Amino acid sequence: MLKLLIVDDDEEILSLLDHFFRSYGHHTRVARDGRAMFEILDAEDIDLVILDLMLPGEGGLDLCRRLRTASGIPVIMLTAAVTTTDRVVGLELGADDYITKPFDPRELLARVRAVLRRGEIRAEPARDAVRPSLYFDGWKLDIARRELRSSRNTLVPLSGREFDLLLAFAERPQQVLGREHLLDFAHGVAYDVYDRSIDTQISRLRRKLEPDPKNPTIIRTIRSGGYMFTPSVRRG
Repeated sequence: MLKLLIVDDDEEILSLLDHFFRSYGHHTRVARDGRAMFEILDAEDIDLVILDLMLPGEGGLDLCRRLRTASGIPVIMLTAAVTTTDRVVGLELGADDYITKPFDPRELLARVRAVLRRGEIRAEPARDAVRPSLYFDGWKLDIARRELRSSRNTLVPLSGREFDLLLAFAERPQQVLGREHLLDFAHGVAYDVYDRSIDTQISRLRRKLEPDPKNPTIIRTIRSGGYMFTPSVRRG
């Protein structure tokens, strides 16, 4: 059973999704604004947040940005926006996926399952135990905890998609990886995403990893090839 937090100011959508997810045996909490959202997150363990873009007061994008600075909890954005720019902004701020209104609740459930499936390693300690942490250029990628720490042991928040993509790179150092392969490695072959989203995710990773994100040395762009993770990687 999942515990989902639905954040929307539309009573009809809240009622629809609350009833729908409960019919599948999942627990839901609802919030109508950012303050209520963070009160619930502070008090309870939530598996995933479904967050509306347009909210009274602080909007969904700002709330996503605030949430991402402190937590890697998965976020799916609900939005009436359909332009590529709007989608990119959501991804830039740390959303793990998005779905446009109007939507079929069954598609939303499928996306919830897909996002959590990519992060299911967190719920499998037996498998985590045989997958050590990865070390590169002073960084530590803790697979079991799904955490990235700097050389000063500072926790660097990553979204679920950012972690999966960085893990895909770190497990294949000095290999040229194309966008299609990165989608397969990091998100699974059935993941439905427009084909420039990998570039957005890599841009975000570079800002967190690279001394100079405009001249990256850790994740290099390979002309007509894709990307290469250049550091040597040690397992420990």
